[in-house]
Amino acid sequence: MLHVAGPAAPEPTLLQAELQVRLSQFALDATLAVASGEVVALLGPSGAGKSTVLRALSGLLHLNGGRVVLDGTVLEEPSRHIHVAAEKRPVAMMFQEYLLFPHLSALENAAFGLRARGMDRNQAREKARAALELLGVDHLASSRPRQLSGGQQQRVAMARALVTEPKLMLLDEPLAALDVAIRGDLRRYLRTILHQTPAASVLVTHDLLDAVAIADRMMVIEDGHIVQSGTPAEVTARPRSQFVARLVGVNLLRGSARATVVDLEDGGQVTVAIPATGPVLATIAPAAVRVCRDQPQDPGANNWSGEIRAVDLLGDRVRVQVEGSPTIIAEVMPSAVDELKLDDGGRLWVTIDPSDIKTYPP
Repeated sequence: MLHVAGPAAPEPTLLQAELQVRLSQFALDATLAVASGEVVALLGPSGAGKSTVLRALSGLLHLNGGRVVLDGTVLEEPSRHIHVAAEKRPVAMMFQEYLLFPHLSALENAAFGLRARGMDRNQAREKARAALELLGVDHLASSRPRQLSGGQQQRVAMARALVTEPKLMLLDEPLAALDVAIRGDLRRYLRTILHQTPAASVLVTHDLLDAVAIADRMMVIEDGHIVQSGTPAEVTARPRSQFVARLVGVNLLRGSARATVVDLEDGGQVTVAIPATGPVLATIAPAAVRVCRDQPQDPGANNWSGEIRAVDLLGDRVRVQVEGSPTIIAEVMPSAVDELKLDDGGRLWVTIDPSDIKTYPP
């Protein structure tokens, strides 16, 4: 049977990894620690090293330095010439494409990993059926992949991963191929399943909503380095990189504070409501940025002008990028496009109240 653990006290660290990988034009140097039953989401821009992390943890990519320890067992440590082959690691990997065998039934696909390890066919089928039942698709056991929806294929692929009872689950954009209409339900389902298993889980995603809905912690990777980590609430409330700021949808500025004045790294300065000293990060919600064509008469606010560089429709709002000191993104109603002739470009004045700028240490 597939062993599933219920809610329990915080588990000790199951995965400890120091990953040092040198490729031709890329270097990865990242440290991860994941507890039993914990889900860590790994986010970052394209080329940041997310897939390299998964390949290194799975054993598909050799380390140049560091080590991978899973449940007390060293899987890889170059300095001691230790490298456990990928197929011998208690690791399951789930890809975006699911990679189900088209000629096998859902049950046979789910049992494939066990059969590949030499388990008796009947025993493998029994375990696979239990996994399909856990995921709510046991009634589709005899169906071929072409007869299944994207969501059903995802559950079969998850059953195939879980049935081997891995100690580490690696998920590479598992929801990316699904229709938006079903992603919400499967996010919740995936979160429930991953938190019921004793495995440590690492989820790679480009979707902030996937990370917030599924993960216990988020780690942000850029240029091969972890640049921020914390709970989803901590990371989204205080972004420390432009990548995270764009995901969250806020303006992020860097500077040095002198009481209520912040001198910005990229030029210009802003006034804030709460005094600070030294290096700070500052966030401004685009909806808090007011724009107009004429110079505003508001001496208590932050006012500066810049050139319109982009006007983009975002749902029922319009985002306007104003390049100046600093460059800022404002969010306005669609009616403002015509009223302010935003499509014509030119100069635009920006106004921000000091109370709408939040600062925190970098």
